Amino acid sequence: MSQNKIYLAIDLGAGSGRVLAGEFDGTRIELHELNRFNNTPVQLPSGWHWNITALYQNILEGLKRAAEIYGNSAISIGIDTWGVDYGLFDKDGRMLGLPYQYRDNRTDGMMTAAFAKVPKKDIYDATGVQFMFFNSIFQLVSDVETNNPALNQAEDLLFIPDLLGYWLTGNKTQERSIASTTQLYNPKLKDWDYALIEKMGLPKKLFKAISDPGDTLGTLSADVINATGLNHTKVITVAGHDTASAVAAVPSQAKTPAFLSSGTWSLMGLELQEPIINEQSFADAFTNEIGINGTVRFLKNICGLWLIQESKRFWLAEGQDVAYAKMAALASEAEPFRSLINPDDPRFTEAGRMPEKIQAFCHETGQAVPESKGEIIRCIYESLALRYNQVWHSLMQYVDEAPTTLHIVGGGCQDNLLNQFAANAIGVKVAACPVEATGLGNIMVQMLADGAIADVTEGRSIVLNSSLVQTFEPADQVIWAEAKVQFSMICK
Repeated sequence: MSQNKIYLAIDLGAGSGRVLAGEFDGTRIELHELNRFNNTPVQLPSGWHWNITALYQNILEGLKRAAEIYGNSAISIGIDTWGVDYGLFDKDGRMLGLPYQYRDNRTDGMMTAAFAKVPKKDIYDATGVQFMFFNSIFQLVSDVETNNPALNQAEDLLFIPDLLGYWLTGNKTQERSIASTTQLYNPKLKDWDYALIEKMGLPKKLFKAISDPGDTLGTLSADVINATGLNHTKVITVAGHDTASAVAAVPSQAKTPAFLSSGTWSLMGLELQEPIINEQSFADAFTNEIGINGTVRFLKNICGLWLIQESKRFWLAEGQDVAYAKMAALASEAEPFRSLINPDDPRFTEAGRMPEKIQAFCHETGQAVPESKGEIIRCIYESLALRYNQVWHSLMQYVDEAPTTLHIVGGGCQDNLLNQFAANAIGVKVAACPVEATGLGNIMVQMLADGAIADVTEGRSIVLNSSLVQTFEPADQVIWAEAKVQFSMICK
């Protein structure tokens, strides 16, 4: 059995999940994957839902594996997931139906319904959050507008990491970083915006005291101990939103780190000490979400590798399995800047037939229509990089001194071609690492709670020691400057 300190991370994304063990030897963290599993939503007569019970069973399997390997030496467990989605629970702690999946169309028209209650600008002034159709506020307005009986019956609203923590411990909480994704949290008040909640017609009782990353939720329940074999292991409320955990692990000592969390979504932003909520940030549609130690992730959501994932799924349904590892090679062989898309065009947010949607966009904008897989993939990569450039230059308006490096973290940082394109488009150095940013950030907060490290600065140094950094310097600046003009024409 290892004499090093062991921390367990439950890390769930919108497409897959895993249970990790982080082994800390005093200078670096080594990650061990205990269980990896798919996260596949299910379509029921009521709409698209998360199969949360299957996810929970897979989590238990991962924790059981941890007990088999490490006995009872694991110090704690942390949970991070995607944002905005939630489960409703009655007074006896029973879940009132499966949580909805954020892409479900029940939010259609709900922005209009919400703005009829509170003007759009007033919502932004209160919350500082970018308007996205799937935000919790619009999901909950849907519950109100459709008179969902579950909302009327509910005594508790638990976001996905809080829900899983409740099942593991029997204790309920609403963690701050995940709360800040809802568009109902006020970053200036550092609490729920109860005035906004009441104006939206939502039950005030559902919004409780907020916990912080590093707080102790509790110990595992007797049922979980019996199912897993783990015993003296406590659950820590880490930064429950996966992007908050990922940014915690950005290996930068800069005063204002610039990051791109690259995955299904690309989230580009700055880590700040205070929120920025003003006329300009509203016009630029920037979000203020909370990280560890009360920091603010001032960022924008960009439709990221979802475009690649959905294209792969489309080709697979046609009997053509294009491996992710092969995609960069196909893109490299295609003609540069033949056609471009706006990645944030609303048509690309819904699942299904992504290559055809890309072709339709190019046809409608008078461009050459990409036909081959390589042309479609290159179109996606170049368009993402050019969109990164636009967001980067918007971000730079808010800082006195522009960062010299963009830190790309998460699974997408393994894509060297996209990393190079990002450096070329933005014109700054890109540092790509760590791939396992969310898991490392999750574990880092547990280490802070445990006293194994003194502060975030020490934690980020350890993350850097634990990861292989790849850097990408800007190249081909003349042709990328021409491409920026071309991109601006189709993204008016």
